[in-house]
Amino acid sequence: MTQATQPTPPIPADALVFVAAVSRLEVLRERLCASPCIAQGQRPLVAHFNAASAADAFNAAMRSQAARPGTWLVWVHQDVTLPSGWDETFLAGLRAAQDTLPMLAVAGVYGLSGDCRAGHVLDRGRLLREALPLPHAADSLDELLVAVRADSGLAFDPALGFDFYGTDVVLQARERGLQAAVIDAYCEHWSDTPASTKVPRAMADRIERSGAAFEAKWAHRFPIHTSWLALNAPGDVARFLRPLREDSCE
Repeated sequence: MTQATQPTPPIPADALVFVAAVSRLEVLRERLCASPCIAQGQRPLVAHFNAASAADAFNAAMRSQAARPGTWLVWVHQDVTLPSGWDETFLAGLRAAQDTLPMLAVAGVYGLSGDCRAGHVLDRGRLLREALPLPHAADSLDELLVAVRADSGLAFDPALGFDFYGTDVVLQARERGLQAAVIDAYCEHWSDTPASTKVPRAMADRIERSGAAFEAKWAHRFPIHTSWLALNAPGDVARFLRPLREDSCE
């Protein structure tokens, strides 16, 4: 695969463009669109309604921004709220990360370095503030917010649907000689997905399909740690989900 040879270009003040897949307009209005940098029109938001996959929403926006050197496309869930000044904090974090990771092309607010967690977010009312200093090189990023440099040539994989794409795009970057980081830019994730030990069957089926595609694609890189599961062999996603399906026998 072609290796990157040019470091990350300078990051301008207008570098950030947001993109989100929207399934519930009321959640978008209450959460993401209530974020000051978006509500006050300081940063553009590209919203895709009823997208078939994260790639459907993200890749079209990437293509439209690819000719703008230094632009970062920020994929963010509709149920995330960004506090006042978040955009400037994230830009400062990107610049700080670039000082030690000159091939920086992917960044997020929560993820892993090896099997160690990194980041600072509020997730469904639970504060996560990990011990690793930030910014920090990342091997995997949580999908709640993933920023990609628009001229990097990277894209989300449609075969992964709405799962595993945060880790996938980091692995893509690394195979191209590019780098990823977790940035210290606190935000709030207000998912209403039940925090229970059981997974609705339809969701479990979706995750299993995405997991199988991810495992087939990256088996040569095992073991792989994601924010919720360690993968050591093909079939690990299915094995993990099997006892958690809502209609599984006890």
